[in-house]
Amino acid sequence: MLVATTMRAVVADDYGPPEGLGVRSLPVPRPGHGQVQVRVRASALNPAEVRVLDGTMRAIAPLSFPHVVGRDFAGTVTETGSGVSRFAVGDEVFGFGFPHTMVDLAAQVASPPSLTTGTLAEYAVFEADTPGLALRPTGLTAEHASTLPTAGLTALVLVRVGEFRRGDVVVVIGATGGVGSVLVPLLAAAQVHVVATASPADDGYVRDLGAAEVIDHRATDVVDEMVRRRPDGADAIVNLALPGDGLVDAARAIRPGGRLLNIVFPAPDTAAFEDKDLTVETVITSARPGDLDALAARALDGSLPVAISKRYRLADGAQACVHLLRNHTRGKLVVVGDEDA
Repeated sequence: MLVATTMRAVVADDYGPPEGLGVRSLPVPRPGHGQVQVRVRASALNPAEVRVLDGTMRAIAPLSFPHVVGRDFAGTVTETGSGVSRFAVGDEVFGFGFPHTMVDLAAQVASPPSLTTGTLAEYAVFEADTPGLALRPTGLTAEHASTLPTAGLTALVLVRVGEFRRGDVVVVIGATGGVGSVLVPLLAAAQVHVVATASPADDGYVRDLGAAEVIDHRATDVVDEMVRRRPDGADAIVNLALPGDGLVDAARAIRPGGRLLNIVFPAPDTAAFEDKDLTVETVITSARPGDLDALAARALDGSLPVAISKRYRLADGAQACVHLLRNHTRGKLVVVGDEDA
C-alpha cells in the first residue's frame, strides 16, 4: 500500500489576517508515542481559531509557523503510534485539538490535554488518550460530527453552570452561531423558555432550534425589549456574541438572584456588577470523559439538528476562514476533504 508523504493544508506562514492564508503542500505528520494519525474527512470552523491568527492573543494563544489552521474534525484513523490501545486503524473518530504551542490553554479544557497538528488538512495527528477524542457512532455523518466538539462542549458547560430548570426564561444573545445551534436545542429539550436574539432572516432558524420567542436585535434594544416583555426579569442571560463591556446594561433585564453567563472575550468586569443581585460568570469550553459520546447520542436521536450553513472543499479552506470572520454566519461552516465533497 502506497503511504502518502505530502498533503494539502490551509497554512499561515506568519501572524496576520485570514486573507493571508493559503492552501499548500506539507509533509504528512506521523504519530509518535500515544498518538494517532487521522485522515480528516470534515473540519468545522470556530471563530477563535481564526481570530488568533492576527497575533493579538499570542500571549495566551501563541502559534508557531507554518501553522495549520483548524481544531474540530471527524475522520478515519490511518496510523497509531506506540502505546495506543484506545483506537485502531480504520476507526471512525471525531473530536478537537489545540495546537501544541497552546498546551497550557489545552490543559484547562481537557485532561489529558487534546493537541493536534491542525485539522484543515488531509491528515492530522492527535493525542489518543484524551476526552477530546471519541469514536464516531454509526449513523452520525462525519460532517455533523465535526460540528459538535467545540460548540457542543461549550454548550454543555453553559447548561451545567446555569443549572437551568423547567420553565426558566433564558435569553440567548447570539443564538444563530455555532454554540447557539447546540445550546438552544439543549435548553429547549430541558423545557426552558428560550428568548433568542436574531435578525428577521434568522427568525425561523432559531425557532426551529427551539426558541420560544425572538427579539430582532437590529430593530430594537434587546435589554429594553426584555424589560418590556418580562418586567420581573429573565432568570438568565447567556451571551454568545457581545464583548464584555457591552453587558453591563443587561443586568436590568435579569431578575434578582439571576445569572449572566458569558463565553466572549474580553470578559465583562465583575466589579461593574457588584451592586447587582446576580451571578456573573465567564465560562470556557471543557471536555469531560463521555461528553463527546453524549453529544453524539443527542445528534443521533435528532435533538441536536444539523446546523451547517455552508460547505467548502479543502482547496477553498482559506476562503472559508475569511468568510467566517468577515460575514454573518448561521450555524457552522464545514470544510470537507475533496474525496467527501
